[in-house]
Order: sequence, then C-alpha cells, then structure tokens
Amino acid sequence: QVQLVESGGGLVQPGGSLRLSCAASGIIFRNYRMGWYRQAPGKQRELVAFIYSDGSTNYADSVKGRFTISRDNPKNTVFLQMNILKAEDTAVYYCRATNGGNNYWGQGTQVTVSS
Repeated sequence: QVQLVESGGGLVQPGGSLRLSCAASGIIFRNYRMGWYRQAPGKQRELVAFIYSDGSTNYADSVKGRFTISRDNPKNTVFLQMNILKAEDTAVYYCRATNGGNNYWGQGTQVTVSS
C-alpha cells in the first residue's frame, strides 16, 4: 500500500505565500527522490521542483528564487514553500516519488492565485 497525500493548497492573493505538504506511506522514503509537478487547465503537466536523498535540488526556471523544496525524512514528508505567488502559478500541484524502479503520484492539491 503506497500513498502520497498532498495538503496545503488554497486561494491566495498575488504576492502571497503557501506551503504545500506531501506525506508518503508504504515506501522507504529516504531511498526516493521527491518531486512537485503542476498542471493548469488546458496545459500539460510540468516539473516544478525535485529534491534528492542528499538534499540537492532542481527548480523550473519559472519558480527559481520564489519556491523552495525541502524534505523531512523521519516524517516521510516533502514540502514546497511558495512565495511571491503569481496568477500563472495557478494549477493543481502533484507530489511524485521515484527511485528508478518505482514511480508513484499523489492525487493533487489545488492552488489558486487571484485577487
């Protein structure tokens, strides 16, 4: 039984902040690299950020300097801190866990940035 559960989405004004969480169960969390993806209506899903077991990170150019990905291995949780949010950040945000041999997705959490 593998489960990834996202939380923390909601409605926020432009320039505001949100922190997303993804709680994983059923996997050896420390052995997985974790990622956040997003998909806006009518658009393809895109990578937002990745974090590896050693803490190294990767970000899409569109969010560099505004978003921060982190992980808490004892709590089997990955976070996405989103600052200076823009209307174009509006999307469903998905959590992903992968170790090369396995690939799992959460069901997503809605983030809406609007005045």
